[in-house]
Amino acid sequence: MMDQKEKVCLIYNYAQHYRLGIFKLMDQQLNCDFYFGDKMGDVKKLDYNELSGFKKELKNIPLFSNFYWQSGAVPLFFKNYKKYIILGEYYCISTWLILFLSIFSSKKVYLWSHGWYGKESFVIRLIKKIFFSMATGIFLYGEYAKKLMIKEGFKSSKLHVIYNSLNYKEQIVIREKLTKSDIYLNHFGNKAPVLIFIGRLTKVKKLHYILEAQKRLKEQEFPLNLVIIGNGEEKEFLSSRVSEYGLRDCVWFVGQLYEENAIANYIFNADLCISPGNVGLTAMHTLMYGTPVITHNNFALQMPEFEAVKIGETGDFFEHEDISSLTVKINQWFQKDLSRDEIRKNCYQVIDDKFNPEFQVSEIKRVVYEC
Repeated sequence: MMDQKEKVCLIYNYAQHYRLGIFKLMDQQLNCDFYFGDKMGDVKKLDYNELSGFKKELKNIPLFSNFYWQSGAVPLFFKNYKKYIILGEYYCISTWLILFLSIFSSKKVYLWSHGWYGKESFVIRLIKKIFFSMATGIFLYGEYAKKLMIKEGFKSSKLHVIYNSLNYKEQIVIREKLTKSDIYLNHFGNKAPVLIFIGRLTKVKKLHYILEAQKRLKEQEFPLNLVIIGNGEEKEFLSSRVSEYGLRDCVWFVGQLYEENAIANYIFNADLCISPGNVGLTAMHTLMYGTPVITHNNFALQMPEFEAVKIGETGDFFEHEDISSLTVKINQWFQKDLSRDEIRKNCYQVIDDKFNPEFQVSEIKRVVYEC
């Protein structure tokens, strides 16, 4: 077994604020030195002071298309590290060079990646096979990707599912204090069921689907309220649709929000999260606070967090890009006469069992220290 005092070098594209939970636990239990890229769109950066092992910010240099180079990453391979955990983005050219160098070294390089989606073209499949085959092991976000990679010829022993998480330690403390409130009754002035979405308002999220479904159900005399937490390029477009559909009284644009207690209160008191596009970390956030999720069923186009959605227990799936199917699924969910408290427990359990930093770090430690 590896000496647990030995440093592990982690190289990541950016220090996303929502990854603080996993990074802090790795800092405490893996004795990591952290190296992060300097930018990632408009995503908020975590405070480096939170990590005792933070060493240096690397510069992400755009090359062409999505490809980039992390300046300062390759020299880290020549430092006194024996094991590396690197974000497994095949369009990071410096990572390719580190992987290539590792072939001629006793050093071990683990990639942390989505792995396979199932939508890869022949060329991308070839690129990914070469890229991932050079790694010592691969940490994956879900079983779906693992099964696809086994079909592609990768050995199961090389693939390690660690799922994903948010800031679980902070969130569990908040969750234990949550109680039902009149936040929505006070705002909307009615007791209609409340749909919620939290995340960046981008085109890929297809949030106008929710408004269309809401309008159709209103016409069927099944009124719903909708709460949208977040900001982004689609805000103006969505606002215009709200006006066009006559939904002003039942749609609440909360805006961008980072205060976790407030976020938790909104989610806990909602009834159902709708994520018409890729669900991603939205599922982690809403399930953490007991609210189920409906998202689309084209798993090749999904983010790996869709695996947390269990039909009838923690949510459901509608036919991809089919607003009629989404409308039916929303209606069916509320017609099932499900116990809200039971659904909350189901949502809590899936997060508490696997989608949390403790589970992730235990798996990373098992692989890095014992393999």
